[in-house]
Amino acid sequence: MAETVWLTGGSSGIGADLCRELLKDGYKVVSFARRPPPFEHDNLNSMIADLPDIEASTAAFTEAANEKPASRVIHNAGATFERPLEEVTPQDLNAVTQLHLGSAIAMVQAALPTMKARHQGRIILMSTRAIVGLEKRTVYSATKAGMVGMGRTWALELAPHGITVNMVAPGPIAETEMFDAAVPPDTELAERIAGRVPVG
Repeated sequence: MAETVWLTGGSSGIGADLCRELLKDGYKVVSFARRPPPFEHDNLNSMIADLPDIEASTAAFTEAANEKPASRVIHNAGATFERPLEEVTPQDLNAVTQLHLGSAIAMVQAALPTMKARHQGRIILMSTRAIVGLEKRTVYSATKAGMVGMGRTWALELAPHGITVNMVAPGPIAETEMFDAAVPPDTELAERIAGRVPVG
């Protein structure tokens, strides 16, 4: 029987590619996002969920736990909220904290009973290299750095139950909706950023 993987942010960019690769590897995938992935597959289920809304995201994960339980979860959804420090608002902080941290907690809490019952689970949190600082990314950097502390804490707490926790911290990924919105392709800025990546 195919394993089920829950994935947030499966509608575009890294998330959509993760969906494709997981499906190719024989997994069943449940994507949680504001819109469905840009393709269909017999083993792909799309749950429309506004992840910055704590009640909506909790309801979606609870429904999935009842209908499509999983012992593997990937929290990939993210938003940058690019603003200089003077323009950062409490609303930005609340929305991004809920998206990056709150919805991760809700997702893992919903999946934990299945993971603990199987004494096996995999949790992957998508962080970013911006945790070391990036201009105009106050709430993005802060909450993604918080994700690392949260993940390390979960790794210690859940290891006795056979559950592992890993954080992945990508750098700039071109041709994704989030990156291209902040750094338009074929611009001097895009070339400068690519030049800082060791493999170009």
